[in-house]
Amino acid sequence: MEPKKEQGNIMEKIAQFIVDKRNLFFFIYVVAIIFSLVAMGWKQVETDVTVYLNEESETRQGLSTMNEHFAMFSSARVMISNITYEEAKMLYDQIVEVEGVTMVDFSNKPESYKDAYALMSVTFDGKDLEQETIDAVASIKEILTGYDYIVDTTVGYDQVADLGVQMMEIMGYAVVVIIVGLTLTSTAYAELPVLGLTFGTAILLGMGTNFLLGKISFVSDSVGMLLQLAMGIDYAIILVHRFSAEREHLPAREACIKALSKAIPEITASSLTTIGGLFALSFMDFGIGKDLSIVLIKGVVLILICVFTLMPGLLMLFSKWIDKTKHKNLLPDVSFIGKFCAKARWVITPIFLVVLVGAYFLSAACPFTYTTMLRRDNMSERMEAYFEINDVFGSTNMIAILVPTGDYEAEAQILEELEACEGVKSTMGLANTELMDGVVLTDSLNARELSEVLGIDYEIVEMLYMMYAMEDEQYGKLVDMSTYRVPVFDLFCYLKETLETSGMSLDGELAEAAEMLDMLDMAKEQLQTEEYSRLVVYADLPDEGEETYAFLEKIHEIADKHYTKPVYAIGNSTSCRDLGSTFATDNTIISVLSIIFVIAVLLFTFKSVGLPVLLIVVIQGAIWMNFSFPTITETPLYFLGYLIVSSLQMGCNIDYAIVISSHFNEQKEHLPAEEAIVVAVNKAFPTVLTSGTIMAVMGFLLGGISTEPTNAVMGECIGRGTLISMVLVLFVLPCILVIGEKIIERTSFSMKGASIDMSEYEDFGHMHVKGRMNGWVEGIIVGEVDAVISGRVHAMVVSDTLEIEMKEADPNAIENAKQAYAEKLGEEAEKQEGGSKDEA
Repeated sequence: MEPKKEQGNIMEKIAQFIVDKRNLFFFIYVVAIIFSLVAMGWKQVETDVTVYLNEESETRQGLSTMNEHFAMFSSARVMISNITYEEAKMLYDQIVEVEGVTMVDFSNKPESYKDAYALMSVTFDGKDLEQETIDAVASIKEILTGYDYIVDTTVGYDQVADLGVQMMEIMGYAVVVIIVGLTLTSTAYAELPVLGLTFGTAILLGMGTNFLLGKISFVSDSVGMLLQLAMGIDYAIILVHRFSAEREHLPAREACIKALSKAIPEITASSLTTIGGLFALSFMDFGIGKDLSIVLIKGVVLILICVFTLMPGLLMLFSKWIDKTKHKNLLPDVSFIGKFCAKARWVITPIFLVVLVGAYFLSAACPFTYTTMLRRDNMSERMEAYFEINDVFGSTNMIAILVPTGDYEAEAQILEELEACEGVKSTMGLANTELMDGVVLTDSLNARELSEVLGIDYEIVEMLYMMYAMEDEQYGKLVDMSTYRVPVFDLFCYLKETLETSGMSLDGELAEAAEMLDMLDMAKEQLQTEEYSRLVVYADLPDEGEETYAFLEKIHEIADKHYTKPVYAIGNSTSCRDLGSTFATDNTIISVLSIIFVIAVLLFTFKSVGLPVLLIVVIQGAIWMNFSFPTITETPLYFLGYLIVSSLQMGCNIDYAIVISSHFNEQKEHLPAEEAIVVAVNKAFPTVLTSGTIMAVMGFLLGGISTEPTNAVMGECIGRGTLISMVLVLFVLPCILVIGEKIIERTSFSMKGASIDMSEYEDFGHMHVKGRMNGWVEGIIVGEVDAVISGRVHAMVVSDTLEIEMKEADPNAIENAKQAYAEKLGEEAEKQEGGSKDEA
């Protein structure tokens, strides 16, 4: 048969351009890396997850209002152990005098002192990362030197910096695991620097382009590079293995072009399932899903770009070293797994189905939690202090209530009704803050009453009232000052404003009032603005739960009686309630969309309806088993870990099932299903083992080292889920594939397109084969062939494109053919180079 002259394949043309222009790509990547190193400092990281709540949620609206109108001062809880009350009072007197400390709450009541434990609540006049506040905390610790104490505070705590240090530690361990894993599946030691440079570049580009997204969440910032590496490592491995296979019979350049042209569609198809699973996250109502989705999809795309445009050049650069450092296969033959699955398929499959049903119900009963304050083995010093103090003095649930300002009587009634509610420890607001002798800040007094309360000359107070009346245009009150009553707080605010405007100061009898003005100024900043008053409730209730949510409804029931404008309740409890209200919807959306996206990709990959369904069943089973563990161990699971990991597990772990299924489909073309699965598992084992182990170990490293609860929970679930997926893919999926072979065949379909005239060829002997074929030569072979073969050929061939010439057997035929072919390609390259020079 005379072969037809085939037109150049578009993928080969693209691959040839990338390989031949590798120096240009090297230059572009050097510039991009330098830019990324600079741009890393431009990113902005959001550490408050409530920012990602729906804009219509009460927590989001309330926090926005509170941050806009009120000053937020830093605070700390200081607990001193093994101390008498007298000693604690002495320390209290010293801490009050520390510069930067505004107020210290301490008394001999049980909430401040009991069982030789003293608890002081310190309020500062600065914010967490201001140097004055940091210095104040340092001064307090210096005062407490020699005592047994702990401090619960966020002062000086830079969450982004701390997470960055932890992630560098995790990456250090991960690099070791990756090197070991890649060594096991590599064919040459020099492949490792190629892979390392490719991954490193992709990670740097990912980190350097995050600023383009504006603010990203601390979750995306901290785990983005780790997950980017774990998800994209397969793509680079595929290209390396392709190159090694082509290098067996082609020079480096031609091998790299051929490998890249074949790898581009294969890798792209593999990445679509991962991207589909990540894309599902963007449909979450909780905005952090969209944030993480964009960051991770960008990371996957950057790895694809680096694999397609940087890695080919690196393979060419290291090709001589790759040839010199080849080593034997380090992984064992695992045919026994496939044989076991083939024999035990009617036992394993029913067991799996029973476990699947149980896992579904257990995962549905998973004890979700919506607060990040989770007691764990690995906690930050701050969280350890938080729980240790709570163990001694109990936890207190603080809820802030924003009401329209101006109605002190309504505020007083609200505080009184709330304080009468079961579970409420205390309340605080201007309307119940005592000035002295039973007088509350918001009480309306006349000049004589205030004079007696403060112990100040009546004429001085009367003059202040007259000035206030004229400022308020209440001229009629000047006739009879005894009937003119003014809220004490409003009067003092006017006095302070007047003093600041005139530059005057108070002395003599009013010196004590001057100190009081400073305290009232802080109270105003925290409790009242021109538009809102803030009331605070301290309740003996958990952060979440039906009882707590019922109390939030009670707050609105009491407050809404007095106001027509919106009233906001803000705190950890409202955040938990709002997060919980979106969870059910988000969970359904992610589960359904991730399955739809993955099935869509698998339909076009395998051209079968039955096979995608079987693969989805296995991976969905792994997801349900993964989230059965919190139910079994009665360990609360942070909801965000479930949402993110379930999507990642479906999008990423499905690749392991695809690898085995692809090999199975190829093998069963010429082998019985029982034998095909043995070969398929053996061929897929290195990929599943390497990729799965690396991702699982990274997950467990994240869970074990990170002190951030969100990241730690996510890491644990990723590690556990990946291990479960690996076990099911290696031991359950083979059974299902063999049993479901008929289903797969009967639900197969063909894509519309040009038909190709195929014919079957089989022979045995010594022959020269040239052209396109699909079959096996002591193993599967698909593609264009130009080789001398000694053995059996069984293939489907494209008519008029395959030339087969039988030859006499030659013991050195293969080596001679390789050498002759290499010389032929060299001559063609010289001709091509000469033609290029002539053209130039």
